Amino acid sequence: MLDRLRTMRLASVSHGFRYSLGGAVTVVASVRQRLSKVRSTLCLGCVCIGLTGCGNAWNDPYPAAESGQNILYSAFVNRPKHFDPVQSYSEDEATFLYQIYEPPLQYHYLQRPYALIPGAAAQMPTLSRYDKKGELLPESASAADVAYTVYEIKVRPGVMYQPHPAFAKDSDGHLAYVPMPAAMLEAATTIPDFPLVGSRELIAEDFVYQLKRLAHPRLHSPIFELMRGYIRGLTGLHEALSGAAEKAGPEAWLDLDQFALEGVEVVDRYTYRIRVEGTYPQLSYWMTMPFFAPVPREVDRFYAQPGMAEKNLTLDWWPVGTGPYMLVENDPNARMVLARNPNYRGETYPCEADAEDVAAGMVADCGKAIPFIDRAVFSREKEGIPYWNKFLQGYYDASGLSSDNFDQAVQMGGEGEVGLSEAMRAQGIDLNTSVSPTVMYLGFNMLDPVVGGTSEEARKLRLALSIAIDEEEFISVFLNGRGSPAMHPVPPGIFGHEPGESGINPMVYDWVNGAPVRKSVEVARKLLAEAGYPGGRDAQTGAPLVIHLDTTSSGMGQKSYVNWLTKQLRKIDLQLVVRDSDWNRLQDKLRKGNAQMFFLGWNADYPDPENFYFLLYGPQGRVATQGENATNYQNAEFDRLFEAMKVMPNGPERLNIIRKMNRILQHDAPWIWGFHQKAFVLQHGWLKNRKPGAIVRNTLKYQRIDTALRSEKRLAWNRPVIWPLALMAGLLVAMLWPMVRRYRQHERQTVRVPDAAGG
Repeated sequence: MLDRLRTMRLASVSHGFRYSLGGAVTVVASVRQRLSKVRSTLCLGCVCIGLTGCGNAWNDPYPAAESGQNILYSAFVNRPKHFDPVQSYSEDEATFLYQIYEPPLQYHYLQRPYALIPGAAAQMPTLSRYDKKGELLPESASAADVAYTVYEIKVRPGVMYQPHPAFAKDSDGHLAYVPMPAAMLEAATTIPDFPLVGSRELIAEDFVYQLKRLAHPRLHSPIFELMRGYIRGLTGLHEALSGAAEKAGPEAWLDLDQFALEGVEVVDRYTYRIRVEGTYPQLSYWMTMPFFAPVPREVDRFYAQPGMAEKNLTLDWWPVGTGPYMLVENDPNARMVLARNPNYRGETYPCEADAEDVAAGMVADCGKAIPFIDRAVFSREKEGIPYWNKFLQGYYDASGLSSDNFDQAVQMGGEGEVGLSEAMRAQGIDLNTSVSPTVMYLGFNMLDPVVGGTSEEARKLRLALSIAIDEEEFISVFLNGRGSPAMHPVPPGIFGHEPGESGINPMVYDWVNGAPVRKSVEVARKLLAEAGYPGGRDAQTGAPLVIHLDTTSSGMGQKSYVNWLTKQLRKIDLQLVVRDSDWNRLQDKLRKGNAQMFFLGWNADYPDPENFYFLLYGPQGRVATQGENATNYQNAEFDRLFEAMKVMPNGPERLNIIRKMNRILQHDAPWIWGFHQKAFVLQHGWLKNRKPGAIVRNTLKYQRIDTALRSEKRLAWNRPVIWPLALMAGLLVAMLWPMVRRYRQHERQTVRVPDAAGG
């Protein structure tokens, strides 16, 4: 009994001891975990503090491998749609395409007025003009005597295409990817995925092949309708290709070498000719654009193979050129990357410049080999604030100016002079300003039953809207004064633009005390009543008149613009309904004539008034011909004057015709004449040789970056604020130190088991 009692007592004591020890172990483990966290936090703080003196800034959005590299960083807002040079016709695409393709001609980078110089051509084209009998005419012959003109273009020998799988050959000398191996097509998602690449020399046939592509029925070139009126045989080629495409099926490749184009011929390996009906001086300007750049037959064949389009392996996605850069990364929703073309023929930086450019250091690199920059990385920024902040941090090399950050960057003087703010000057930022060769406008669909047509009522309705919508207020509120109201299509700096009283739109403005003054709202109301809508209501039915604006969310569809425009129409008791859509849907509406009023802009392709007035030329109607006349405006007298004006040299006779054309347009009001923009561009001090000028688009090869200065400034402007980390670490130590002391004391204690006998 006693032994049993002692055993039970020992068991009880032992059991109690185990529970007591278990609690201590739990406490110890908990303390150890907390100490581990403290050590981790302190170590992290030490590491972070240590990193402040080395490497990149913490907020650098680019890979560490790009640090210090010769890379230009820029941004884009709207995703590019087309990279096929026969289709592309927007500024969003020109940023990339003009660096990849090299047409026959280009503009001198520094000279103003703009001057043409050879690009891929070895020299400027030679022009020969002939009469109806085919006899050569002297240069002094009038345009009326010219039956046709022949342009002869000589191509630079030795120019090579960028490395590309379309040129790759196997060991037997055959094209490696025609036909496309099934395994390769399955594995490839981008052009850089193809292991074999090749190249070949540029020849005259490549330019002719591209000119034939203008007539391809599947490509829908936006300049086909214009060019078919000049290049002999283009209409016939289009008909022949349409028939062949219908017979062959939608997926079949059409070998354009098997089809003749009467107005274009290959003379020899490096020479070709273009025959133009009559005389068309603007053709030389078109030769600066990708529409006239070379496309080799091998590339067309490579991309036309089955299964390629489904994987975006097309010329419209992966362009192939002879220019200074090539597209190596294409993610239009996030990032586009251009890399130096290792096969580029090479050029030197220009030396001819005016005194202002010389003083600005624009010829410091005179005679040096270009391009200077190795790569250009373009990141998509959908919002203006992140774009602006990254520019201030040095992560974008240049930036435009929005209304939101205008006051932060620019100071306006008492006389209207423009200068940088102190904050911008402190960062070494430069401001470039220029008058853009652009016109922004609200267009009326002239096929619309309400706002369109040639009736006097519809014309007065359009004029009432033209007066009510206050463009001066728009420029002040949304552009910070960076623009001038448009009186007609031609912007400042282009022949035909006239300042002063002779240049105003008398249907919308009066000339008062030496300045144009917009007509009053009362005049607009009177016109509206004469149009059949007194007080904004249909005189017959009493229904309110509703105007529909078709636009994109990045255009007039922005909420602030919509609110402003609604208030403008409310001044004459009209209602506005905005039909928001993306760019592709808007273009589809315009092609089908389903829009009523729309907001568009035009940036000059070349410095000639013809490039603006053709936007209202009847045969260019969007619905009828898929041309650039988005309003579908037609006026026989205007068209007759346009046809005479476009072939004239600049001079008094041409200006007189332009004045007559303006009066017709101002009377008919197919547009609400919007504004001409003034471009304000900021750039960091490390970006060199950047000259504003929207007509010259192949600018990347001229620009240079001081990478050492950029790295230095980025680190200086993006130093992390580390004192909060140090403070937090100190507070953690202060809070946990008592626990540390208790834990250490506990570890020093000796655990004693009570003697069972001493119960």
